[in-house]
Amino acid sequence: MTDQLRHTPIPVQTESQEAPPPQTVAPLAALRRRDLLGWIAAVVVLGSGRTAAPAASTTRLRVGVASCADQHKPQPIWDAVLAEQPDFFVLAGDNVYASEQPFDVTTLRAAYMELAAKPNFERVRTAVPHLAVWDDHDYGVNDGGAEFPHKQASKDEFVRFWQLAADDPRRTREGLYHAQALTVGTHRVQIIGLDLRWFRSPWRPTDERGAAGKERYLPDADPAKTMLGDTQWRWLEAQLREPADVRLLVSSIQCVVEGHGWERWGNLPRERDRLYRMLRDTGAHGVLILSGDRHIGGIYREANANLPYPVYELTSSGVTHPWATAAEAGPNRLGPLVTVQHYGLVDIDFAARTVTLALRDVHNRSVHQHVIAFDELGVA
Repeated sequence: MTDQLRHTPIPVQTESQEAPPPQTVAPLAALRRRDLLGWIAAVVVLGSGRTAAPAASTTRLRVGVASCADQHKPQPIWDAVLAEQPDFFVLAGDNVYASEQPFDVTTLRAAYMELAAKPNFERVRTAVPHLAVWDDHDYGVNDGGAEFPHKQASKDEFVRFWQLAADDPRRTREGLYHAQALTVGTHRVQIIGLDLRWFRSPWRPTDERGAAGKERYLPDADPAKTMLGDTQWRWLEAQLREPADVRLLVSSIQCVVEGHGWERWGNLPRERDRLYRMLRDTGAHGVLILSGDRHIGGIYREANANLPYPVYELTSSGVTHPWATAAEAGPNRLGPLVTVQHYGLVDIDFAARTVTLALRDVHNRSVHQHVIAFDELGVA
């Protein structure tokens, strides 16, 4: 079964949904590096003012995802990623660890430099088209939100390290949310990266620290509190109204997951219900959620009255230091927690009309996977 997820990379073309059209192809040096790796994918980056020409005879797309990468530790998982050769990759936050207090931006800068010095990571970053978001440890403070006074300094380092284009809208607006689309044959896959730090209201602290289901935080129904902030909420609604066959919604913290009291969307239940209603009201079909943060891997399914169809979530949070002894109820989890070093893989097969969610270890073996029919996600 696991070998069925392996195949030759396909031609994929990307288009930014926000930036003015640069109308340029990927740098020739990058394409040469891909050729040296035996890759055949050609990537064209286009702006929202143009439509990316479809890749001929393409019916499949594979998107990798990973988070929680301590730059001080070995990162063999990138070798597995290079062996798999995904068509696109999502770095879902905690891409480095620099949240010690008091915050010092030079510590964050050094963390990024240490990560860049890892040859296998740098090969992934150079060769594989990608989208990065941040979480608390590359934001600059553990479990931090809108109150963090140094968030602009952290953002500046993020922009520099991830080499955002001069006309990238993330440079000039608050936060780091972003979206882009991948054209696969006649199909369109939308990648939406949310910012769960810049605008987020404070969590409600637990009244029983460490207790199962109440480990750090409690649900807070305060209507004044926000997860995304008004501007990002309006932007997200507009993105969900864009045409797409499948959408990958990147949330650095877990969204649909129940059964624990760590950071999650369920700590602000009104905001999560707002997201569910937005998926319904915009008619956005084929939404899958990618998350990190937890130092575990897992696959989850939520069927909620506010949702138009069941929503699946793939959590991949184990590049360097997974929580080996993790155990939690997981009432909407499908199968076991994955507590070894891993990355996630989303295999979208338009010919078979399926999506396979998988978690793969440092040897690039699938340790857990689940197949979803397009029909269950409302994909036409």
